[in-house]
Amino acid sequence: MQYLRLGDILVNNGAITQEQLDRALEVQKSRHERLGTILIDEGIINEQRLIETLELQLGIDFIDLSKIRIPLELASVVPKNIARRHGVVPVRLNKDELTLAMSDPLNFVALEEVRAATRKRILPKIATMAAVNKAISTLYGNEGVARAIEELRYDGAMREAPAQPVSEEVTEDLQSAPAIRLVNSILERASTERASDIHLEARADEMVVRMRIDGNLRTILSVPEELKRTVVSRLKIMGGMDIAESRIPQDGRANVMIKGHNIDLRMSTLPTMYGEKVVIRLLDKSTQLLNAAALGLEGENLEKYNALLTNAHGMILIVGPTGSGKSSTMYTMIRSLNTEEVNLVTLENPVEYDIDGVNQVQINEKVGMTFASGLRSVLRQDPDIIAVGEIRDGETAEIAIRAAITGHLVLSTVHTNDAFSAIDRLIDIGVAPYLLADALNGIISQRLVRRICPHCKTAYRPTDAELEKLGLAGGTKDVTFYRGKGCPQCFHTGYIGRTAVFEILVLDRDLKHAISAGQHLTELTANVKEGSFTSLREEGRRLVLKGVTSADEVLRVLNTTAD
Repeated sequence: MQYLRLGDILVNNGAITQEQLDRALEVQKSRHERLGTILIDEGIINEQRLIETLELQLGIDFIDLSKIRIPLELASVVPKNIARRHGVVPVRLNKDELTLAMSDPLNFVALEEVRAATRKRILPKIATMAAVNKAISTLYGNEGVARAIEELRYDGAMREAPAQPVSEEVTEDLQSAPAIRLVNSILERASTERASDIHLEARADEMVVRMRIDGNLRTILSVPEELKRTVVSRLKIMGGMDIAESRIPQDGRANVMIKGHNIDLRMSTLPTMYGEKVVIRLLDKSTQLLNAAALGLEGENLEKYNALLTNAHGMILIVGPTGSGKSSTMYTMIRSLNTEEVNLVTLENPVEYDIDGVNQVQINEKVGMTFASGLRSVLRQDPDIIAVGEIRDGETAEIAIRAAITGHLVLSTVHTNDAFSAIDRLIDIGVAPYLLADALNGIISQRLVRRICPHCKTAYRPTDAELEKLGLAGGTKDVTFYRGKGCPQCFHTGYIGRTAVFEILVLDRDLKHAISAGQHLTELTANVKEGSFTSLREEGRRLVLKGVTSADEVLRVLNTTAD
């Protein structure tokens, strides 16, 4: 096997032609990358065909890294620099035999280096490049967790049987360094996984760490039961909370730098039966803000969005439940409106992203700095545009509405299910219908849905039940839906990343008159001109037919029923 070359194997097997190999070899001279990478990048062969060919010709089995849990102790068997340099990851150690996953089993230099470093017999397995990179990141990302846990256990053993009296202060110092490393390792892992939240949940015999990735929680690792308090105490210290108080919920905030990224942490503790649960929201302040197209706005919705931003005064509302991407849309609008000619002031709780040229105000209800009081003060600052983080009560709503009527452009968010429900909500909390009709320019309602994984995306003919649930029953027999089968690249979820589903309601004269007259929600809906409004359900159907997301995902997120 030592003398086999990848190009010869693929040509002899008929997977590629000699001309294609020659072309790839020419590219390789300038890029200095492995031939397999060149062949895939140039579109000459896909990775699945490459793996199947190598399996057949070399007799090396494929291993799906997304379906196995790699023991943390293997991080100390193969040095991290070797794993990263050659794209290999240890999977299993059985006495003197080490199972090694690699995307290129013909990389004999890698095999020799691992053999020399481990002094073990190497059993190679084929895996996809993405899965290997992910496994390396996971294994060596958790390496710090494993080391810190062992150090904490060692320190705990020292305290239980000290050779000489140990003061409480010294005991805390013994614990602090590994506790810091343990928490930092968890935070680094969350940043690597692009997690929006970390859940540390106290169980009877352990603490489970779950992370919300693309909107769904995924179990990542566990911390031994005896170390639960240490982890929670470290987080409380970081967040400025009372470490001696575990009977009541607490809130905290911290800021950390992780691999060059400025991450803001919002923490919340909650007493449970087996100890305190901690939830951490991660806000990457180093992330570049999106533009309208990156949010998912296109076609008619993009035109409506741009038209709303041309208004010099009035109110624009962004609505949706928690986690629907309202803040991202708000910041995108703020960045678009932020010019030298205007005084733009925001009221936020908390300030998530620092935007140069915008006067951002942090709400602090403990000292009386509420949205309502802050809004009154902002109106004395000669503002052109005001962004209110959230309208929660009638007082804030009324001040914001009057500001919109008196010549200011006001942006805000409301927690409602759709655009029309926002109108009812504001009237319910005390806003006069005639004032609302006068002030409101438009409402943007949105949700986030997961994108189908491009690596395992497949087409299929939907059932009558699926068509009916999406409101497509009757006259739509030749319809194609798409879904992800699940593969190592998406870790068998069938999805990678998310996009937004929008409905944008622009208020015309007739609709304003209907609101002013106090018409009911169903009557308001009837006043919308046909073709001028696309609902969330219709937009969700469009994304399903376009193959961006699946029918199951739209039904899950939008709870869509037939029109």
